[in-house]
Amino acid sequence: MSEKKKVEGDLRLDQVSKTFGDFVAVDDLSLVIPKGSFFALLGPSGCGKTTTLRMIAGLEEPSSGKILIGDTDITEAKAYERPVNTVFQNYALFPHLTIFENVAFGLRRRGIKDVNEAVEKVLNLVELAHLKNRKPGQLSGGQQQRIALARAVVNRPALLLLDEPLGALDLKLRRQMQIELKWIQTEVGITFVHVTHDQEEAMTMADTIAVMNNGRIEQMGSPADLYENPRTVFVANFLGQSNFIDGEVEASDGENLVVSLKGSKIALPKSRNNAKSSSLKLGIRPEKFRLHTADEKLTGNFLKGGVITDISFFGVSTQYLVEMPWKQELMVFEQNDDGVAPFHIGDAVNISWEPIFTFALRGDEDAEAGTEVVPEDLDEE
Repeated sequence: MSEKKKVEGDLRLDQVSKTFGDFVAVDDLSLVIPKGSFFALLGPSGCGKTTTLRMIAGLEEPSSGKILIGDTDITEAKAYERPVNTVFQNYALFPHLTIFENVAFGLRRRGIKDVNEAVEKVLNLVELAHLKNRKPGQLSGGQQQRIALARAVVNRPALLLLDEPLGALDLKLRRQMQIELKWIQTEVGITFVHVTHDQEEAMTMADTIAVMNNGRIEQMGSPADLYENPRTVFVANFLGQSNFIDGEVEASDGENLVVSLKGSKIALPKSRNNAKSSSLKLGIRPEKFRLHTADEKLTGNFLKGGVITDISFFGVSTQYLVEMPWKQELMVFEQNDDGVAPFHIGDAVNISWEPIFTFALRGDEDAEAGTEVVPEDLDEE
């Protein structure tokens, strides 16, 4: 691939697969990532997201399929020939060089002699120009991450790959960096492809998320669409928490289906039904539920006869576990915007929610799919 030709455009993966012996890491993956977007590959350990990133970077060769940027096929191009830079979790800064020289390194490797303006501009972008003469060991983790980002974007690649870039930071700093990363991406206009197992990270920063499972994309869309309209139990569970209750479609009523749910009649918008038959799993996010005392008037969809079995206070919200007459525990999140609700363990309660917040998935799906990820496994792909 000629270095003189400027490669730019959408990133396209066309039927890309990667096998290691008999193991299929990535299975016939096709997707288009628009130029200038912030795209996240989200999934548990072993789902194929890091292998996909390595193939885009040129660190792994696809077993089949093509990878293109715009009209340029980069499938067989060496890593150093690609207009692609990567930011790693461990920063990969040169400890013996100053911050300025770390950022200038790639420019000097390309034979650019006057690097001052470009380096100063990107250091100002990450707000660390005042530390340019220090060594990496003199910076905090968050500052080192910003320098690693500055070094990656100073070359103006067509594509920037981020491999779990915030994993080494503490929670508060990680959330701050999520906002900064999104702002920087918007400022520089470079396509970012972010690999993570952290749902909050992906939803905070990405324009589009692809949820991967077993080498394939389960669902792709905006963060809000994936959260509010999951098409599989795996996606619903991996992008938050859900209550699933088995139900049966009984009738059609205009834009809604009437579903029999443990003795109650529930309205389900037809547009939110992804089930293939009359047997389905109704899903409701915990924060969509509302708790009521046993004598309160109920509207919308509702279930009666619950008993509170557990209460957990989280500051901004309180989590309730409510055992229903059929012995299933439902999870309810109540915001503490008006103070803590006056409920106690053992209280008899009813639960209501608006029909629009109901979604339905195939009745034969495993209700636990996407929940069995072990935290200590998440650092390994």
